[in-house]
Amino acid sequence: MALDSETREQLIGAVRRFVAERLRPIEAKVAADDAVPEDVLAEMRALGLYGLSIPEQYGGLDLSMEEECLVAIELGRASPAFRSAIGTNVGIGSQGLVMFGSPEQKAKWLPGIASGAIVTSFALTEPEAGSDSAAVQTRATRDGDAYVLTGSKRYITNANKASLFTVMARTDPAIKGGGGVSAFLVPRELAGLSVGKPEKKMGQQGAHICDVNFDNVRVPVENRLGAEGEGFKVAMRVLDRGRLHISAVCVGVAERLLADTVVYAAERKQFGQPIAAFQLIQGMIADCKTEALAARALTLETARKRDAGETVTLEAAAAKYYASEMVGRVADRAVQVFGGAGYTADHGIERLYRDVRIFRIYEGTSQIQQVVIARETMKRGG
Repeated sequence: MALDSETREQLIGAVRRFVAERLRPIEAKVAADDAVPEDVLAEMRALGLYGLSIPEQYGGLDLSMEEECLVAIELGRASPAFRSAIGTNVGIGSQGLVMFGSPEQKAKWLPGIASGAIVTSFALTEPEAGSDSAAVQTRATRDGDAYVLTGSKRYITNANKASLFTVMARTDPAIKGGGGVSAFLVPRELAGLSVGKPEKKMGQQGAHICDVNFDNVRVPVENRLGAEGEGFKVAMRVLDRGRLHISAVCVGVAERLLADTVVYAAERKQFGQPIAAFQLIQGMIADCKTEALAARALTLETARKRDAGETVTLEAAAAKYYASEMVGRVADRAVQVFGGAGYTADHGIERLYRDVRIFRIYEGTSQIQQVVIARETMKRGG
């Protein structure tokens, strides 16, 4: 459901102020502490950020895909760790339930997800199932009125905070690939479910990923999401939307990096003049601006197509591929323009340089996006 133009501008303005006044001033502290302060998370809940994509009847803002992308761009102008705090509730951790959940499932969990009282995680990746997401080995064996889940998941975002997991597990071992995989809503409190310690990462301190282990976890049959064997379909539909969200975040980070670079280039002097006067610096700034504009246009155009009901598997993959690669190039150029100051921690450029590297890996690596783009292009005949 799209907002009217006035409400949309009010929401985007509120998020922009929140980013500038509350989030950016504490970026270094969040990185040092490896934690987003609880009072900031409470303010994010009050702004409705956990429920951006949840239907209004369950307490969410029910934004269109385009509106969600516009908000994600604003959030991208602060450390990605802040966006990650709400990211699973808005995207991969909730959208399977929104798209495939029964009325009873939605009524039970979506209000808490929308308010942020429930933090969600999406448990697909395994030690031997990353890019090959159909190779899921976690087993879900039917036993009366429950499925018994056994296996492990790896690098699960927000797992240490989550109280509800969307878990992909193999219900039919005789069917290879995605056809034998089903999706389940698994509450954290179920016996046998355990979460490992947060991994030490290159970047995005304050955002956490952990292993999740299932040791004969009994999940009620009514917690299955969709029909048996529909798990891979659920995952792919969720990832189409998630890839657009990540594309928008990449645009926001690129725009922030570019703005910081322009300010620095105007202030930093060499050879008696601002470095912004040198054409080679101007060339890097021009490349950053052009690529950021292209990524923004592709992301928002694809979002509008999705809102219009079009299938955007190809376009979402293209947006995620281009935007995630683009922000890496922008971050690299920003370090170059800042020089030694970009390599040290004072300006936060080196932190963002590390933060954006993951965008080319999660929710489908750049190489997987290339495969999807090529496959869908050939299906369409060009």
